[in-house]
Amino acid sequence: MKRLAGLLLAAAIATPAFAQQAVRTERVTLSVTPIVTGLSHPWALVFLPDGSMLVTEREGTLRHVGETGELGDPITGTPEVDARGQGGLLALALHPKFADNRLIYMSFSEPGPDGTNSTAVARALLSPDNKKLENLTVIFSQKPKLPSTLHFGSRLVFDRDGRLYATLGERSDERFREQAQDLNSHLGKIVRINDDGSVPADNPLIDKAGTRPEIWSYGHRNVQGAALNPDTGALWSIEHGPKGGDEINIPGAGKNYGWPVISFGVNYDGTPVGSGKSAMTGMEQPVYQWTPVIAPGNMKFYTGAMFPEWKGNLLIGGLKARSLVRLEVDGSKIIHEERMLTGIGQRIRDVAEGPDGAVYVITDEDKGSILKVARAP
Repeated sequence: MKRLAGLLLAAAIATPAFAQQAVRTERVTLSVTPIVTGLSHPWALVFLPDGSMLVTEREGTLRHVGETGELGDPITGTPEVDARGQGGLLALALHPKFADNRLIYMSFSEPGPDGTNSTAVARALLSPDNKKLENLTVIFSQKPKLPSTLHFGSRLVFDRDGRLYATLGERSDERFREQAQDLNSHLGKIVRINDDGSVPADNPLIDKAGTRPEIWSYGHRNVQGAALNPDTGALWSIEHGPKGGDEINIPGAGKNYGWPVISFGVNYDGTPVGSGKSAMTGMEQPVYQWTPVIAPGNMKFYTGAMFPEWKGNLLIGGLKARSLVRLEVDGSKIIHEERMLTGIGQRIRDVAEGPDGAVYVITDEDKGSILKVARAP
């Protein structure tokens, strides 16, 4: 019996981590199928109009993935990245008129002098055969550049007017993070720019002396998820707290979200953050917070037809939580939470909605995957 038990255990260990499986949830039974495996820490996923995909790997690679999972060779022409720590090739976004102009946007950790770096945003033309980038141009570069390998952000979201939001981290180190409150620094900010990198004339701080005109909101820690609410057009964001205090916010023009003065968490050594308070006059409160943390990846409002039960729900990748988190939304309030795919046991970094209404997630692992989450037959 002991030998049989040992053989059964060995067989279980040898079973592929992502064999197709059925997953029961509160409202629907899901079919989870691996589309691509063996990716190196994939970070972002977007769908092209023809139903194929682009995916970034943090080490600096951009790949095209066919509708049925054919993985292309690395696309040439990507920017040089500083892939130390949390750095690398990060977020992706398509220009709202991509079908006409084939412009794509990428955020990445841009190397600077003497080991410094910062988050930058580049745009480029994707060739018709999806094999190379042309005319790569950096349209935004976070200032200042610093010697850190942590907290780059970063997500890219276009609004209904074609303005591009880029979320930026405060670089973690206590020597720098106070700059999240400094309007002459891009650290700990969400910025809003035009599609060519210029500053919109109606940005909230454009006429204020001594400020960075790209700033939309400030007092953020490390915003690694963002999405446009399809009902209101408002930007929603999600950021990592320290030990406690992951936050969902609806960033308003020129508003202060408190880091590192207030927080629902504490420092990793248990000491208080800033004032030691979770609220203070003049600083915004989150829509929702987690303590303990889920360590959020990206977020997506679900709008597809495959899961009418989820219409308008927020779907969030959980890194520490190793789950797909579903939140029911009522206006600006979160009224219910469910954690799904916990049995997979992998860090979920990004969430996308396919043209078929299925949900696609990527797992942030040495051998990461793209998983299709569909309704079970």
